[in-house]
Amino acid sequence: MTRVLPPLHEGHAPIFLHYAFQDALDAYEEWGLYQDEPKVELEGRRIPISSVFGRMRTCTDMLPARTLDAVRDVLGQRASDLSTEAVYAEAAFLMRALCVERLRIEAMT
Repeated sequence: MTRVLPPLHEGHAPIFLHYAFQDALDAYEEWGLYQDEPKVELEGRRIPISSVFGRMRTCTDMLPARTLDAVRDVLGQRASDLSTEAVYAEAAFLMRALCVERLRIEAMT
C-alpha cells in the first residue's frame, strides 16, 4: 500500500503526510476490538493506518509536541523508547509495530 503514498524527500514528508499521521493516530485510538483496521483519507484514497505509519518510518521531521504527547499516551510503557525530541520515524516505527501486533493477535482469534 505504501506505493500509493508519496515518497519522502531526503527524509522530509509533505505536510499532508504529517496530517495523515495525526489522523492515523486518532484512528488507532478509536479502533475497537475485532474491527477491521481503520483507514484514513489521503488524496481521495482510503489508506490503512499501518501503511501511513509505515511510510513515515524514515521521516526525520520533528514531531509536534501535541502529537508526541498523543503518541506517548497510546504507547504507554513503550513510550520510554521515544526521545524527548522525537522525530516521526521513531513514533511511526513503534505505532506500526502496535498495528502489526494487534492485527496478528486478532487474526489468531
